[in-house]
Amino acid sequence: MNRPLAGAPSSVQKLMAEIGPAWASDIRAHSQMVKDAYAPLLAAAPKDGVQVTRDIPYGAHSRQVLDIFRPAGVAHAPVVIFVHGGAFVRGDKCASTELYDNVLYWFARQGCIGINVEYRLAPGSPFPGGAADLALAMAWLHAHAADHGGDSNRLFLIGHSAGGTHVASYAFDPTLGHLGKHAAAVVLISARLRADQSPENPNAEGVCAYFGNDPALYEKRSPVNFAACSDMPTFIVTAEFENPLLDIYGLEFAHRLALARRRAPRHLRLMQHNHMSIVAHFNSGEDILGREILDFFDTGR
Repeated sequence: MNRPLAGAPSSVQKLMAEIGPAWASDIRAHSQMVKDAYAPLLAAAPKDGVQVTRDIPYGAHSRQVLDIFRPAGVAHAPVVIFVHGGAFVRGDKCASTELYDNVLYWFARQGCIGINVEYRLAPGSPFPGGAADLALAMAWLHAHAADHGGDSNRLFLIGHSAGGTHVASYAFDPTLGHLGKHAAAVVLISARLRADQSPENPNAEGVCAYFGNDPALYEKRSPVNFAACSDMPTFIVTAEFENPLLDIYGLEFAHRLALARRRAPRHLRLMQHNHMSIVAHFNSGEDILGREILDFFDTGR
């Protein structure tokens, strides 16, 4: 398929066309509409040949767990780690019986080990808790990937929304001491790369809960300011219809990477999609983004 939504039922295409331009007017309602539209597609999606092991601890907290999606017969396979969003204060690695599992099922069907990571939430775990949990998960995976058919030298990180913030902080913020240790490359999908309390930000309360009450700290803690601090291979993805400002922050991050590296990073604006469908569509029959990501993992650029 060579264009977004080409394989989706006409009802889904119609819905996406209707809510796309109005996405920011009611993000929560539109997000639920997208989830409901994709639910039957994901329920019917192929899952055969993939063994799923749930809630393996990588730390002591009840949310420091991960799920492993292992295709039959693999050894030394690349490992794709997905970190979900939720505005820092909510969210779950299984947002429904299908959502977010769909991302890992798709990668497992391509011969990868899929990892779905859970982490602690704000306000109980404020900045830099997300990156700290991710560091624990990555250390665990580096030590145990081979036990599950994976290659510990090919750990690829994908973060969506607030999960993308945590991935970017883990990979780029030198003050945290990780700088992407054990990661071979990162993909930032619809990531919040700048903390802000802008009136346009529908998740300003979540930003405050995670990054703190002092706006003076936001600039110091925003991943966008650390683009020059790592040479980590990075793919930046945004949707045509984004939560306000996230597409701008994605472009800003890409620009800063380009200035630091003297070449542009891979960047994709996925047309016709929105902040939720950009991950909900995985394993639904459309694979433009998935194929782009696999090519990025193969080439490192």
